[in-house]
Amino acid sequence: MTQIATSLWFATEAEDAARFYCATIPGAKLGEIIRIPPGGPGPSGGVLLVEFSLNGTPMLAMNGNPGEAFTNAVSLSALCANQDELDRVWDALLVGGQAQACGWLKDRYGVAWQLVPEALPRLMKAGNEAQRGRVIAALMQMVKIDAATLEAAFNAT
Repeated sequence: MTQIATSLWFATEAEDAARFYCATIPGAKLGEIIRIPPGGPGPSGGVLLVEFSLNGTPMLAMNGNPGEAFTNAVSLSALCANQDELDRVWDALLVGGQAQACGWLKDRYGVAWQLVPEALPRLMKAGNEAQRGRVIAALMQMVKIDAATLEAAFNAT
């Protein structure tokens, strides 16, 4: 096995979604766009598959899914270097989408995302049980995660 990639199945928005993700996520790159050949599934020359990567993670966006909606059962999780990066990516992904809870949102295509500041996993691996409990309690009150609030909860006495 040489590679595993996440495949997102869209009705008709594969290229638009891949270009949007590549413009939004730091380190993302658009790859090859594979077109429908004559006699293929759909209009000849239309987009069948788009290869792209999100910060080095291989992704595929494919057209041809007229009825299956994305669910929260599978999501894309992005670990953000700092609050500024998290805020920028959150705001971009949220345009036409819907905020949920604890760092989760659904973008305009219905894809579920978790945007996490580097502080969250770091704090959850540090300190004692009481500190980690305060971090989780603070997290449960948030929609978009705020790293400074998590740090304050961790350091509270």
